[in-house]
Amino acid sequence: MAQGNKPNMGILHRQEGERNFRLMRYTPSEEVGRFVMHYWTVSWNLEGQPPYEQHVVPNPCVNLVVERGRTAVYGPGKEKFAYHLAGQGRVFGVKFKPGGFYPFTRKSVSGLSDEPQSVKEVLGIDAIDLEQIILNDPSEESMVRKMENLLIHKLPPWDETVEHITNIVEIVARSREVTRVDTLCETVHMNVRTLQRLFEQYVGVSPKWVIQLYRLQNAAEQLERDVLIDWISVAADLGYYDQSHFIKDFRTVIGQTPEEYMRAINVSK
Repeated sequence: MAQGNKPNMGILHRQEGERNFRLMRYTPSEEVGRFVMHYWTVSWNLEGQPPYEQHVVPNPCVNLVVERGRTAVYGPGKEKFAYHLAGQGRVFGVKFKPGGFYPFTRKSVSGLSDEPQSVKEVLGIDAIDLEQIILNDPSEESMVRKMENLLIHKLPPWDETVEHITNIVEIVARSREVTRVDTLCETVHMNVRTLQRLFEQYVGVSPKWVIQLYRLQNAAEQLERDVLIDWISVAADLGYYDQSHFIKDFRTVIGQTPEEYMRAINVSK
């Protein structure tokens, strides 16, 4: 089932981007959905138009990306990255739930931060063959069904820790008052060392980074809605001792300082 092109955390300057590409998300089957958040496709046709760079902030999820010459399994990033769109093309992806990829390999997801993993290790098929199967299909719904079939045959035994970690990340995402690891530990009734160990193994990044990521994205979303922000108060609420450290981290995750980001929004309107 297509979820449509809904506002979603991670796509910066989304309204401008929608004029240059089409983003769709598809719900997995119940069986696959225990591990996978959704399938996604990005397609564009900029023939005769200037190239476009879409800026995307990191998220605490593993993605299996099917793209000509770049097909691989990618771990959670730690910095904003820019995707260069030119000519005509499309990309297909599988976004795993936080912790949802670990059961497929039983290897610490933190290792994916060093280099992507071959899709053959996960699906038993070479990257080139997978690109032919998925990207040569004109129907996105058919692409989803083909990937579903590949994943179903490789599904690992259920791991209850996946659901537990997914719930913890959802708490961070929706609870803006969670700005520190000790607060999160109290909320989920877990000690700091256990939480850090689970995140390194299953998620690939630290709980501190996940908290920081969502709170900084919340701040960016406030800018998108034209909300006047007291940056000193925001920095303090996020646990920063001074505004300069907050601005530095905002720039790492969002790619610009708060002031630069605000100006970019006003220019694009």
